[in-house]
Amino acid sequence: MQGKVWKFGDNVDTDLIIAARYLNTSEPSELAKYVMEDADPAFISKMSRGDIIVAGENFGCGSSREHAPIALKAAGVAAVIAPTFARIFYRNAFNMGLPIFELPEAAEISEGDSVRIDMQSGEVINETQQKRYRFTPIPDFMQELVDAGGLIAFAQQEIAGAVS
Repeated sequence: MQGKVWKFGDNVDTDLIIAARYLNTSEPSELAKYVMEDADPAFISKMSRGDIIVAGENFGCGSSREHAPIALKAAGVAAVIAPTFARIFYRNAFNMGLPIFELPEAAEISEGDSVRIDMQSGEVINETQQKRYRFTPIPDFMQELVDAGGLIAFAQQEIAGAVS
């Protein structure tokens, strides 16, 4: 994964990720149109598929809605990097197939930097600043969920494997 960084601060809650007024649908393409709108109204028009959000502490706090990681993934956000994530968002992100990375040094990364995430080495590489950081390892099972595209896709693969 490699993309341009978009920065957000501490305590970005699920209402900032996708406002409650848009929760009358769970269609990913509809949710994607409004991702991060209340934090930055122009975000969706500025970002490109494959870009990466870097945020502060406690990303995804607030309500436990799955809509937040669905919206981010559908909008084309490749990953979210933060020092910490709200626990329910952490699990929802993996269940929806959105890669997230805990990185204590996330604040050192600037908006606009080009960042590459190397899963093999367990590193976030800031290409712009020429710095490398080790992210908190993702449990194997959680990585399998992301690789499969989320919990539902993972379960479907498991069922298909059991039937054949």
